Amino acid sequence: MKRFQLTLLIATLVVPAFGLAEEPVTRFRRLPVAEYRDKMAAGWLGQMIGVGWGAPTEFKFNGQIIPEKDVPKWIPERINQYNQDDIYVEMTFLRSMEQYGYDVSIRQAGIDFANSGYRLWHANRYGRENLRNGIAPPDSGHPKYNAHADDIDYQIEADYSGLIAPGMPNVGIELGEKFGRLMNYGDGLYGGQFVAGMYSEAFFQDDPKKVVKAGLACIPAESQFAEAIRDVLKWHAAEPDDWKRVWELIEAKYQDNPAYRRFSCSHGDFNIDAKINAAYIVMGLLYGEKDIEKTTVISMRCGQDSDCNPSNAAGVLCTMIGENHLPKQYTSALDRTPKFSHTEYNFDALLNVCEKLARQAIVRQGGRIEKQPSGDEVFVIPIATARPSALENCWEPGPTIESRYTEAELQKIEGNVFKKQLNIELGSVFPGWSITNCGEDMAPGLRETFRGKPQVFVTHPQDRDVPCTLTNTIEVPTGKKTILSTVVSHHAQGDWLLMLKVNAEQTHDRMQINDESCPDGWCTAQFDLSDWAGQTVKLELLNRATDWRFEAGYWAEIAIKSE
Repeated sequence: MKRFQLTLLIATLVVPAFGLAEEPVTRFRRLPVAEYRDKMAAGWLGQMIGVGWGAPTEFKFNGQIIPEKDVPKWIPERINQYNQDDIYVEMTFLRSMEQYGYDVSIRQAGIDFANSGYRLWHANRYGRENLRNGIAPPDSGHPKYNAHADDIDYQIEADYSGLIAPGMPNVGIELGEKFGRLMNYGDGLYGGQFVAGMYSEAFFQDDPKKVVKAGLACIPAESQFAEAIRDVLKWHAAEPDDWKRVWELIEAKYQDNPAYRRFSCSHGDFNIDAKINAAYIVMGLLYGEKDIEKTTVISMRCGQDSDCNPSNAAGVLCTMIGENHLPKQYTSALDRTPKFSHTEYNFDALLNVCEKLARQAIVRQGGRIEKQPSGDEVFVIPIATARPSALENCWEPGPTIESRYTEAELQKIEGNVFKKQLNIELGSVFPGWSITNCGEDMAPGLRETFRGKPQVFVTHPQDRDVPCTLTNTIEVPTGKKTILSTVVSHHAQGDWLLMLKVNAEQTHDRMQINDESCPDGWCTAQFDLSDWAGQTVKLELLNRATDWRFEAGYWAEIAIKSE
């Protein structure tokens, strides 16, 4: 009888415990708003430090460690990186959320990105071209339409999504599914979600290894991207004092092994794949010993995208440290007044919009903002387990949804902003001329100097078959000899074909622009227009591709001369 009573008592005590377990108990982390803002500001400063420090080395050292002698010296003025695409592109996404809220549709996000006016490369470039051509997201970033979908692009510009989501990994994952889909897929998408997860955890951690593992938890464990991060963690544990040995292991597996470059946009030393560059971010964090210089320089010296990678690494580390604890050599020359290029934000306006969006995210995730008796505010943030996106691979992609913008949506895309800007720049040096079919490779536009000549305009063919065209309509005078005179050059590693059309008819005048025709770097090409004397004619100068290697045309003079 006593035994029965004891068993019943235990059962009575235990049952309520099981009953309570059925109701999930939400746990919270607390972050003073002032501390959040301090760390968030430092995250942006870290990006500016990393990209400014590494910029002189970008893609100059591929498949090799940057020699110590080639590492730039830090000078305080490098902090003012207001014209770096590695930073300002992501502010387009912040602006979309500021205007439309977290519920901004992926289609509207695509329209906003399509309307951006800055120059882009790789996945960003082709994603935006898809959007402008009516291919709506997520198809704009799908491998069927974007041969660069595994590239580094969203990884570069995902810092914002962790900086506005302290302790909330799923916010960064969800934002990747919206903004990362504009240009990336698979590992290219996971790179941004990984970066976001590291930033989210950096507000609460001082151990870089735990921050890296928090980022790893935000991506599919079966992905090659996750495998790369696990490898670096494992190799670091085995070689804690020899980062160069781990670099060699990364090189052997993720640079030289074709199985890990199945959707790489290139197959030589140049490698802009997200995985290997993320490995270099992690190298800086694990071997940098929480020191800004060591973290930045190690990530930089790994090579490849050696300004973007240290930008991510330094951004995460500085978030852990906070602005008030950053050494003065990194902040003393900061000018907070300029606006970031192509944005509405100066430095403090950027901090304000990030804080605004962080407040919204916390409430949306089930948290709250408490006001203390002192008047100070505290973020109360629910602890949540990361829920990664589904596994997908660029080399074996799932189906597209064949998403297209409607005519009404296409009306919201304000034409080709890139083309408009090029025409403005062209008209400033060669009045009356306009440009069409200019590709975005090799950053076309006006250069202050090139090969000793000032105000040089750069063009590039749209593709192998479609030349870039400069057009003007003129009246050819009678009784005079009229010459169309050009002074042109080429890239040191490339050549191109200069051709002339008059009234849309191909003339016999053409010239290969290369080392042979331009022994001193520049050559003068002249076209006799006397056969059209007394007529109004349409002139078209063509920058046509030859073998599709460094096909840019460099124009120092375009002039009509009559005598």
